[in-house]
Amino acid sequence: MSTRFLRHFFEPKTIAVIGASEKSDSLGGLVIRNLQEAGFPGTLWAVNPKGYDSVFGQPAFSRIGQLPEAPDLAVICSPVATVPGRIARLGSIGVRAALVLSGGSHLDEARDGKASIRQRMLDAARQSGIRVLGPECMGLIVPGRKLNASYANRPIKAGKVAYLGQSGMLGTAMIDWAAGRGVGFSHLITLGDSVDVMLPDLLDYINQFSPTQAILLHLEKIFDAQHFMTALRDASRNRLVLAIKSGRTPQSDLTGLPPTPGIANRDQIFDAAFSRAGVVRVHDSDDLFDALMTLSLMKPLRGDRLAIVSNGLGPAMLAIDKLIHAGGKLAEFTEETRKALHRGDFDMSKPGENPVDMGGNATPEKFVEVIEIIAADPGVDAVLVVHAPTRMAPSKTTAQAVVANRKRFRRNLLTSFMGLEEALSARHECSLAAIPTYVSPEKAINAFMHMVDYQRVQALLQETPPSLPFTTTPDIRARCRTLIKEAKAEGRESLSHSETAQVLQAYGIPVAESRYVTTPEEGAAAAAAFDGAIALKVVHEGNCRPFRYRKHPHRVSAGLLQDLKTPDQVAEGVTLLGEQVSEKYPAFKVREYCLQPMQRGKHSLQTCAGITRDPVFGPVIVFGIGGYKVNILADRQVALPPLNMTLAEDMVDRTHVARLIHEHSSDPDRDIERLCQLLVKLSQMASDLLELRGIEINPLLLNRDDMVAVDFAMDLGTPARFAIMPYPEELREWVTLKNGWEVEVRPIRAEDAPLLTNFHRQLSEESIRFRYFHNKADLTQRDLSTLSQINYDRQMAFIAEHLHDDGTKEMLGVARVWNDPDNIRTEFSVIIRDDLTGLGLGSMLMHKLIDYCRSVGTLEMIGKIMIDNHPMRALMKHLGFKQRYNMEEQVVDAVLRLNEPESEWQRHRLESMPD
Repeated sequence: MSTRFLRHFFEPKTIAVIGASEKSDSLGGLVIRNLQEAGFPGTLWAVNPKGYDSVFGQPAFSRIGQLPEAPDLAVICSPVATVPGRIARLGSIGVRAALVLSGGSHLDEARDGKASIRQRMLDAARQSGIRVLGPECMGLIVPGRKLNASYANRPIKAGKVAYLGQSGMLGTAMIDWAAGRGVGFSHLITLGDSVDVMLPDLLDYINQFSPTQAILLHLEKIFDAQHFMTALRDASRNRLVLAIKSGRTPQSDLTGLPPTPGIANRDQIFDAAFSRAGVVRVHDSDDLFDALMTLSLMKPLRGDRLAIVSNGLGPAMLAIDKLIHAGGKLAEFTEETRKALHRGDFDMSKPGENPVDMGGNATPEKFVEVIEIIAADPGVDAVLVVHAPTRMAPSKTTAQAVVANRKRFRRNLLTSFMGLEEALSARHECSLAAIPTYVSPEKAINAFMHMVDYQRVQALLQETPPSLPFTTTPDIRARCRTLIKEAKAEGRESLSHSETAQVLQAYGIPVAESRYVTTPEEGAAAAAAFDGAIALKVVHEGNCRPFRYRKHPHRVSAGLLQDLKTPDQVAEGVTLLGEQVSEKYPAFKVREYCLQPMQRGKHSLQTCAGITRDPVFGPVIVFGIGGYKVNILADRQVALPPLNMTLAEDMVDRTHVARLIHEHSSDPDRDIERLCQLLVKLSQMASDLLELRGIEINPLLLNRDDMVAVDFAMDLGTPARFAIMPYPEELREWVTLKNGWEVEVRPIRAEDAPLLTNFHRQLSEESIRFRYFHNKADLTQRDLSTLSQINYDRQMAFIAEHLHDDGTKEMLGVARVWNDPDNIRTEFSVIIRDDLTGLGLGSMLMHKLIDYCRSVGTLEMIGKIMIDNHPMRALMKHLGFKQRYNMEEQVVDAVLRLNEPESEWQRHRLESMPD
């Protein structure tokens, strides 16, 4: 959907509560009282057919049509069966936002020849354009605007944290937890089972219009993965985002969606999605607030090495166990640090080592000394202080000493004051001083690892990936699409083994030497071409599809004969396998038989790689240990395409495969790179061949000589919709400049960061000032990631690239647009290298942008131009932009209408948007 009319939910001046009375069990009455107690400054009305004059002192009306005017927001609390009619009536009088708190167990049942209540609600909303949040939501709370349109049972203080959830009851619990920890909210919203306004809509609105610093998400299910991922990635670039999701196990997944082939637990895909979006995932509500406290208060980490200081070895060892189990690292002290600890005679158990056990007689002053020494160690990224109360060092006194000397410590500090009565005041002292503090060492470690995870996923968002190892050509895509088209024309939903081999080879994936036959005689003739033992596989309808052996693990090697040595044995094998298929699977037709040399003697590592398709997130890349171990070791990792080399390496590093390679390979870097290249090629295959539903390569053998796909299967389906829009190859084109140069104009990609860097260095100070409105000598890593790693469904950047005779490339210019989530307006920028003016490059890039934005339905393009940027102003005049002086910002606004509004709300938004 969009952020259309959402401001009516968050900034209402008038509210009507439908179904409100003064009865003790009246949900509407509770909403009115909450609005009154919050100090809502606007006008409140109640609507109840009983004909009350007032409800809790607010004017009441018996019908919606009697309201003095259309309210900005209607809160519906009447019986759920009446809700579709209420929505239709509200929409007819011009109400633009309806909050539905009503709910029930029969929302999805069609009765008496009518559609379900949920469907009728949606139909009524679409007919008038009213936005509906709910049903079954707790409501929405915006403390900063004194708005509490909910059934929450306690007041909420204002803050900088937004909570967006899908469960009303969890929302009320969250309010109570937050009150106990002193956390305030900018927004607190639960969607329930919303029919119209979805979580991505709210994310977009808050990211655009709220000063929120952190967003807490509670998820149960996702409907539109692409909208969700786009909104989430945009939000996490600007704010801290933490997510908790229920339904982590198949038993608690209530979505009713079909399983994802090849993935035992779909929750893995959510892990991959959160990681890709730069979001930290937590697994319980306590962790949510612990992570919020840590990430809000700590400075960015340089690494993941933790030092532990304790007044007892037992608590410190509990922390270490938790740290190592969670994948963290125990810092190793430098020689200088060890000597300093020895000189002070601080350590009781393991002198000079980590953890530092100061013993039960350690004083607060000693704690401060040790922390200062350790925090100065370059090998330490953070320090955890674990303290149990003693007579020599009471908890509160120790906490006060740590707080008083905080500025002396050069590293992030976490504290765990163990205990309840005495430790409570110590934790309070740390909280007041904005030092993260926890009730146990294990919770402190959890919080530290959240910080490590956050640094990792944010680094992935900003890291510049190496150049792509492989790019497809129109010829490669055409050949593979022809194979798919022919298979579908024959009514097939899968490719044969030989056809799949052609697809893999087209994408540069090595395939084992293979011969394909259909009769015993052909088999005997083909066997004569092999030296050594031969493997023979029958290919039929039942084993042409990937990931089909989970219920029948023995099928990994079913239909396979090994170590055949003569042509006669091969001929007999063809006959035998054909008879087995006819006997066991009479409905299956044998397509072909595949002969391959036995793959032995090279100490190969068996891996499994492929593409599967999830019912929500679309194509998913999978990788892990292969062969018969694939299910036993549960090693399969997943990632959302499109992948680059950096993302592929992160995926490989999470598998047992990476650990085996680092342990046994003579050249681990080479082998890891081979696997990363393979995954990037699979990702490109998924992007190019939209009807590819799944492909499995198992086993994929990796050895000292090469990597080779031995067995594989590929099936087909309807065109895929990606969670993250892939690179738009179709927008590439080649043009000739006035100086004769052949130039490629194409969308930017993450791997173009080096081109951007070199391009920026060749710009004059004036060109940089015209583009950025200030002098910008160099582009930071964050700048590069923002400019090159874009969401193609909301942003576009076209670069002009020239290929020299020696194979090097240079960037000549770039034009880009940033669309708002509703696709109403897009803001453009364009910059050309100074030595290339007069070649028509700027005009060509702008025409490309304009054509693109028109094609995706954007209504208006706007750009801000410095007053003394005369060449740009001349170009805008040539392109038909209207120009007007913006006195407030002291720039010239250049505006071009691209498409006309198709609805009243678009026209209204366009007219009301700030210039």
